[in-house]
Amino acid sequence: MAKKDAPPRWDRRMQQRLARGEAAALGECYDRFASLVHGLAHRVLGDEAAADGITREVFAHIWENPEEYDPKQGPLRSWVALLTHRLAVRRLRATETAALARDGRGTPEELEHKVRRAAVAARADYIVTSMPVPLRAALERAYFQRRDYRRTAADLGITADEARRRLRLGLQLLSTAYETDPSGAPDAPGAA
Repeated sequence: MAKKDAPPRWDRRMQQRLARGEAAALGECYDRFASLVHGLAHRVLGDEAAADGITREVFAHIWENPEEYDPKQGPLRSWVALLTHRLAVRRLRATETAALARDGRGTPEELEHKVRRAAVAARADYIVTSMPVPLRAALERAYFQRRDYRRTAADLGITADEARRRLRLGLQLLSTAYETDPSGAPDAPGAA
C-alpha cells in the first residue's frame, strides 16, 4: 500500500507541477479544492452563478500564477481559500457599489457592513470545515444539538474536562473569523 503524502509535500509538488504547466496538476487541484472554492464564493456572494464565475476565476488564476503560492507560507488549501475570499469580496464590493450607484439606495457604510458580514461568515465556514474533527464534533453537538459540555462529553465518550477543552479551542479558532483587515482579506497570508 502506497504511503499518502503529507499535505506540505503534496502542496510543494503541486506548485511545482503547476509551474511546469502540467494540465493534469490543475485537474487534481480542481478535484481537491473546487467544492471549497465554490462554497466560500457562494457564502460571500449568495448567488450560484456568481460563485461559479469566481470558481472559474480562481482556477484560472492558479493556472496562470502558480508562483504566487509559497509553500513556506502555509498549506495550498489556505492559499486557495484566501484567493477565493479576496476575489469573492472584490466581486461583492463591485456588484454592490454598482447597485448603489444605479439605484441610489443604501450608503457606502451599509455596503461595507454587508461586505464585512459576508467575509466573516465565509471565513467562519472555512474555519469550521478545516478544524480537526474532534473539535468540530464537540462544537456541532454544543451548537446544533444544544448540548452542554457534560452531555457533549457523554455523547463523544470523553471526559467533561476534555469536552470543555475541545469546545474552548473550537470557539477560540472560530473567534478568529473576525480578524480581517479593512479590505476584507484575512490577516495572514497563510490564514484563510
